[in-house]
Amino acid sequence: MIIEGRAVLIPEDNVDTDVLYPGALLNLDDPEKMKPYLFEGYDPSLRDEVAAGDAVIVVGENFGIGSSREHVPLAMLAWGVRCVLGKSFARIFYRNCVNLGLLAVACREAVADASRGSSVRVDTDSGRVEVDGRPFQAEPLHPFVREVMGAGGLVAWARAELEEAR
Repeated sequence: MIIEGRAVLIPEDNVDTDVLYPGALLNLDDPEKMKPYLFEGYDPSLRDEVAAGDAVIVVGENFGIGSSREHVPLAMLAWGVRCVLGKSFARIFYRNCVNLGLLAVACREAVADASRGSSVRVDTDSGRVEVDGRPFQAEPLHPFVREVMGAGGLVAWARAELEEAR
């Protein structure tokens, strides 16, 4: 699978999901209703950058620490975010991304090369990442993760598996 988009930067390390989405609104379960609150405690102006629907969020080290707020990747998906490209991810954030069907790829060198608005291209099969045409190599996604991503997330994958088993 090839994912392409425009870089939206969150360059700091250890960005906590608690600042990316407000705890007072964890009762919302509709991603469309979550959208207006994404990045609320960090930088609300980033919503303007992701609004075009072709964003690749480029993040620093250990992105997504803190609570296990699925609201962050859900709201990113609602905005049309194509991928989160990071130096590294907190385990729970990465797993939420996989479960929800949002591609998260770690490639330190590509992140270091990206700037606001850079063109980003990710090949999930080979692990090749391009930033403004410059190539970098990330670990290819595990075949199971690619399968889950292709299905649109873990729930969609499980439904398809159950349907196939019938």
